[in-house]
Amino acid sequence: MTEPRWRIPKQARSQERFNQILDAAAELFAEIGYESVTTDEIATRANTSVGGLYRFFPDKLAVFLALVDRYQNQLRELFAVLSTDAACEMSLDAFISQVVDAFDRFVTANPAFRSVFVQSRLVSTQKLAMDTAFNQEIAQQLAAFFAVRNPKLEQSQRELLATVSVEVASTLEILSLTRDRQFQNQVLRETKKLLIAYLQEYFPD
Repeated sequence: MTEPRWRIPKQARSQERFNQILDAAAELFAEIGYESVTTDEIATRANTSVGGLYRFFPDKLAVFLALVDRYQNQLRELFAVLSTDAACEMSLDAFISQVVDAFDRFVTANPAFRSVFVQSRLVSTQKLAMDTAFNQEIAQQLAAFFAVRNPKLEQSQRELLATVSVEVASTLEILSLTRDRQFQNQVLRETKKLLIAYLQEYFPD
């Protein structure tokens, strides 16, 4: 794994300031977009000095990538909660709806997510690498979940199904965030229908 561009704090007080900087950056990215934000503005919003910001982040890109990392960690936790043994007992329709709706609630609760994963998705090759690695990780978890749900499927088939499902859902989520809430809801409904139709053959209720 590539070393992060930011310095990870070890003390509780430093961790608090680190999080304040990320919170401030998230607010500003959501308000005016990544390209328009400066490190001075982030430091001011975080009630710290620019020097205090540079203790952890060499530049704005490092702040941005640390925020991406935070969101991805939160999404890992969310997916782990959804992929329980109890979920294997749910109908396919119910499981997919639960996952898509939970992810949508996460996006709604984190307004900067739109800026981080849409407006600035091409901000750096490292950001793209983080996205790719994250999707692969989630696909591996989903493949393990599929193994429990249908042990008869070969590993290569489960991995393919998981990879396609994750990539489709991720791409459509990005698309849904490019317009207003009505369009977002429409795309989410179509995402559910598409995934259910695709997976029904392999995981009949």
